Amino acid sequence: MDKQENPVYFIGAGPGDPELITLRGRKLLDRADTVIYAGSLVNPRLLHGLQADIHDSSGLDLEAIIDLMAHAHSAGKMVVRLHTGDPCLYGAIREQMQRLAALGIPFEVVPGVSSAMAAAATLKAELTVPEVTQTVIFTRQAGRTPVPAAESLRNLAAARASMCIFLSVSAIDRVVSELIAGGYPADTPAAVVEKATWPEERVLRGTLETIAAKVQGAGIRKTAIIIVGRALGQEDDTESMLYHRDFSHGFRKS
Repeated sequence: MDKQENPVYFIGAGPGDPELITLRGRKLLDRADTVIYAGSLVNPRLLHGLQADIHDSSGLDLEAIIDLMAHAHSAGKMVVRLHTGDPCLYGAIREQMQRLAALGIPFEVVPGVSSAMAAAATLKAELTVPEVTQTVIFTRQAGRTPVPAAESLRNLAAARASMCIFLSVSAIDRVVSELIAGGYPADTPAAVVEKATWPEERVLRGTLETIAAKVQGAGIRKTAIIIVGRALGQEDDTESMLYHRDFSHGFRKS
């Protein structure tokens, strides 16, 4: 096979449930000769039945990962780099793609279902509600990896939009204090979904005032997403105009 016609595939594995990988991702994974997967996050059930050489990247650094890809690609093998959720969000694929490009190795990205979308589905929530919020923010609390000052939770909170906060549940106290200091009322609905779509999924609901104590009581320290905003409220009966009988659009007259 021509090496230029044999790209490395970065594939979003989805949030956990093996049925939530895309059809294209599943087909490519089944054909792979070499699979390098994010072992601390990807459900190992996705790897069952594969004939590929399988490598867990959780103990590898960037250079080791790139070496695996490059050696397999040079041998004409089809390589899949399997990331959790959707790789464009906190996937650390940018530096991998840059290294591959420098080596002249082609690559493609196959999107996946983000844990934010999976958590919203678990909560049976629509994150954009007319006259409530039309904006969703994906972000994280600063920790060992810093966040630009302008994008601090306190600054982002001023919009009072729906907010999906990744990689931050271990700092739930600080998350809550920053959001309230930034402008969210203390009674703003909040939820934490641990391991969304996995068999061991757990859901906590409350408000900014109560959610931290619930998280600490449940002992949730990682692999969870925090969702905050009025869109989670059950009392709001605002409806979209899209299907209203008095609303006309290009496909329907009122």
